[in-house]
Amino acid sequence: MINFPNAKINLGLYVTEKRSDGFHNISSIFYPISLCDALEIIPNHTGAEEFTLNISGITIEGSLENNLCTKAFQLLKKDFPQLPDISSYLLKHIPLGAGLGGGSADGAFMLRLLNEAFQLQIAEQKLKDYGLMLGSDCPFFMLNQPCIATGRGELLQPIKLDLSNYFIVLVHPKIHVHTGMAFAKITPKAPIEPIERIIRQPVENWKDLLRNDFEASVFAQYPAIGSLKETMYKKGAIYASMSGSGSSVYGLFKEDPENISFSFPKEYFLFQSKL
Repeated sequence: MINFPNAKINLGLYVTEKRSDGFHNISSIFYPISLCDALEIIPNHTGAEEFTLNISGITIEGSLENNLCTKAFQLLKKDFPQLPDISSYLLKHIPLGAGLGGGSADGAFMLRLLNEAFQLQIAEQKLKDYGLMLGSDCPFFMLNQPCIATGRGELLQPIKLDLSNYFIVLVHPKIHVHTGMAFAKITPKAPIEPIERIIRQPVENWKDLLRNDFEASVFAQYPAIGSLKETMYKKGAIYASMSGSGSSVYGLFKEDPENISFSFPKEYFLFQSKL
């Protein structure tokens, strides 16, 4: 059985307060996009190993034991010991450490895949609870629709937001922004205007209203990322932003940008599509 874990972008990202548990509360819009990985599972009847993960595509640093796909299987195996041994295959297109939720999507989709393939009949809320055990972004990929995200990102309020008439250009400058360091340079504060009110404005107004709090410190440390956003606007984007704590940058365009000549290095291009 196979599914396709997709990425998300942040439309605005405000770090509103430091919590007593060391995490931060945020306010953001999570918006799913069709850039995706491919994830397949098949029963392994050899009895050699309980779970194997085979990764191709983009190289993922770190041990397979720490991959969220592995952790998702182990999480369900504790409560559903009837799960058979599994061989899994992950074709990786979404870069990690890019602000796109790629690792979280893989973990969440593994939970969904196991639930469906082996008829575990786990209710949606329980799946979200399992997802939160893996990471703050994982519950979003259970809904996979535009949401206002608050708390650590796990408190989700679905909203009606349709950007299907717009095109997106997404680039990744091959820079890894360490999320912990990015948060350390933020002074939490509430946005001047609530994000749910900003998002109701025409997209053309977002440039002056919808902000990502991480951009100031990240652009200061990595000017190349800031220049990507500037280029998006120079090439006609009506809104451009860094996603998450970086380092991916996207631009929203009214017209198909297929014929626009961007000055990005070829290896930066990640995704171009209608939303």
